[in-house]
Amino acid sequence: MLSQLFGQLRIDLAVDLGTANTRIGAPGEGLVLDEPSIAAVDPESRQILAGGRAVGHLAQQMLGRAPDSISVVEPIRSGVVADYEVCEAMLRHFFGKARRGRAWGKPRVLVPISGDTTPVERRAVLSSTHRAGASQVLLIAKLKAAALGAGLPVAEPVASMVCDIGAGSTEVGVISLADLVAHRSIRIAGREMDQAVADYVRRHFSLRISSRSAERLRLEIGSARELPSELASEVRGVDQVSGLPREALVASEQVREALEEPLDRIVDAIGSTLDRLDPELAADLMGQGLVLCGGGAQLSGIDRMIAERTGLPVRLAPEPALTVARGALVCLEHLDQWGSLLEGGARG
Repeated sequence: MLSQLFGQLRIDLAVDLGTANTRIGAPGEGLVLDEPSIAAVDPESRQILAGGRAVGHLAQQMLGRAPDSISVVEPIRSGVVADYEVCEAMLRHFFGKARRGRAWGKPRVLVPISGDTTPVERRAVLSSTHRAGASQVLLIAKLKAAALGAGLPVAEPVASMVCDIGAGSTEVGVISLADLVAHRSIRIAGREMDQAVADYVRRHFSLRISSRSAERLRLEIGSARELPSELASEVRGVDQVSGLPREALVASEQVREALEEPLDRIVDAIGSTLDRLDPELAADLMGQGLVLCGGGAQLSGIDRMIAERTGLPVRLAPEPALTVARGALVCLEHLDQWGSLLEGGARG
């Protein structure tokens, strides 16, 4: 009786633990938290500053501006846990904010993970999430969550193809009968695009710019195809010769040129995934097409560029950055229907 009562008072959580952002959903409430996956810590004690509250938006304000006495840490790299302690502390704070004191007991937590996660990386996710306060940790392949979030018929005997371009990795997969029949993961995504833009500006303008400035250029004027009207944007950085602050005017054509190599790698990953399919499944995709999701999929014209180079119909999921989180929440809300999609988990 008591266990049933505590179960009713508990708020379960779906947690999309991303390289750039952590998004949390609660059944019946939708997404309740969307904050940067970042924390500000004391370099010696490794404790998060401000009593454990210097995470997310607060910590992001310190990025690139913090003195040596403060370390700004991104505990998730290329979609996997790189810093156990900071990830645990960050999640503990996020769990508290997501629940807002409305529930008792420890939450049951569902976490999407990469399809090529190693056993060590898998244990890192389980351990960090459990130690952050989860009573039970359930895992689902990120592409399966993305397919659910995009409303694809994942349980039917028909091929559904998803490409999730995140900040740290790009995953491509084909799902049929609730399982991945072909899958490819590469560590080329939003962060590598930003680095390509920063490298281009350094080479062609002798200007060092931050990753956040490069990201702004990518989002504001970047594209995968020619724009109807080309754009330009001012960017600030440090002159490589004089070491003094300076501005430069960067054109959208130049950002597009900088993005060619990472985009080629993503298209190659899609092509190699298609090559692994049986003819019947490949034929399905001529009608079903490919769904793009993830923050990196918001690059202007990327859907049309991929369609032109693969011959597949390509569409962008609504609010693509939120697709995985929403799919995980759908699974958590309907475990009786979608429990077969789970990868397993750990019980506290």
